[in-house]
Amino acid sequence: MLHRLLLPVAALLLMAAARTPDLPNPDRTPGAIDPAISQSNIGETICNRDWSTRYIRPPEDYTYKLKRNQLDASDYRDRRARDYEEDHLISLELGGAPTNPRNLWPEHWRGACGAHTKDRVEDALHRAVCKGRITLRQAQWQIATNWIDAYRRWVGPLARGDYR
Repeated sequence: MLHRLLLPVAALLLMAAARTPDLPNPDRTPGAIDPAISQSNIGETICNRDWSTRYIRPPEDYTYKLKRNQLDASDYRDRRARDYEEDHLISLELGGAPTNPRNLWPEHWRGACGAHTKDRVEDALHRAVCKGRITLRQAQWQIATNWIDAYRRWVGPLARGDYR
């Protein structure tokens, strides 16, 4: 009987231990996809050399206001907006929803798991999708569930300061 009670508690503790401030809160930012981009049209969209995210990127005034609201409602210690990029969890180059708040989160610029680091895994997954090494859905799922693990798989070890 006791083991039935301890198992859920142990699972919660493991989930809490695996969380990091470098990953968005999955309740607030689970990721969202753009329904206009699918595996069947990546050749005309994200994998087309003439296609650019600048055509679908939301305006800076929208993302700044959203970032400010998210920081105010969060438990981040550092709430200075300039220290964060309002980032798409599922990047636009992987078919992420451009303006859906469930796909946008304040990501810190600095650190081994900062915004510049995430950009590298986005590029690596984009190349893998366009070369047919992974499906679009698989890439979206990997980056949405834990982009740091996806980084290790597609790019390599993180620099000093790795959270684990």
